[in-house]
Amino acid sequence: MTRYEDLLRPTPAGLYCPPGDFHIDPVRPVERALVTHGHADHARPGNTKVLATRRTLDIMALRYGEDFCAERQEAPWGERIDINGVTVSFHPAGHVLGSAQIAVEHGGTRIVASGDYKRRVDPTAEPFEPVPCDVFITEATFALPVFRHPEAREEARRLIASTKQFPERAHLVGAYALGKAQRVIRLLRDEGYDEPIYIHGALKRLCDFYEREGIHLGELRPATVERGAKADFAGAIVVGPPSAFADKWARRFPDPVSCFASGWMRVRQRARQRGIELPLIISDHCDWDELVETIDEIAPAEVWVTHGREEALVRWCSLKGVAARPLHLVGYEDEGD
Repeated sequence: MTRYEDLLRPTPAGLYCPPGDFHIDPVRPVERALVTHGHADHARPGNTKVLATRRTLDIMALRYGEDFCAERQEAPWGERIDINGVTVSFHPAGHVLGSAQIAVEHGGTRIVASGDYKRRVDPTAEPFEPVPCDVFITEATFALPVFRHPEAREEARRLIASTKQFPERAHLVGAYALGKAQRVIRLLRDEGYDEPIYIHGALKRLCDFYEREGIHLGELRPATVERGAKADFAGAIVVGPPSAFADKWARRFPDPVSCFASGWMRVRQRARQRGIELPLIISDHCDWDELVETIDEIAPAEVWVTHGREEALVRWCSLKGVAARPLHLVGYEDEGD
């Protein structure tokens, strides 16, 4: 039986597998990178070889250009791939389109690096698949009992209701370009909102990609005031990256209602600091209950906790009699929260 740390261990470059000589989501360029998903804190350009799902590879090419690495290899869902005698396989993580957990097997031991993941139903991402393992590496973005996410559809209904309450105002929704923006748009469509939705130019390529992948987002129009008067956006929903709403771009719209779609909107102080009038608690990560239920379901011998509120989840595991430890990996943010 392989010792767990001999199979996968934290290093300054990220999680490293010595027998396979590869890194998972490295934070600096390496020879061989296995990438869980396309968010910039997990998928960086400059690696020599990249193994990822087809959708993640396509997303990386969209974001970084076709030359983001020297050699790319597609990992079909569930297919067992040999790397220097180590078997790896990719399984849906439910975080964003193409996001994967990576199972690493060698010498009778299996470790699953989950990357970022969520358990909620989401038509814009492949659903999470529990994978039995000896060690489960879990994120901890919202790993505090205070974080219990409401139903995302209810948040979409609140946004639609606000457009009816304030028909003279534009609703500006801050949502990260990959995953969150498309999910918010699809949530609105699923709740019956069939008006055109206006998008910042930074979202167009990824929204077009989701459409090509069969995820229908309805009529999207460019959010360019130059093509019409401010009044043309009265009552409209405008979606863009959060950074865009901090500059003069946002002042083009009529008396805008500032909205932000994020699990962090559960923290009222964060919403106030950002000047958010309508916080939308829509997260692409698990909340506290979903994290602990996932660990219960998978029932690993050990849990390794990374990027987030590590101590609380480690403490919960110890109280349940599950061996656990924090990995203290650095370089991972909450881009897709």
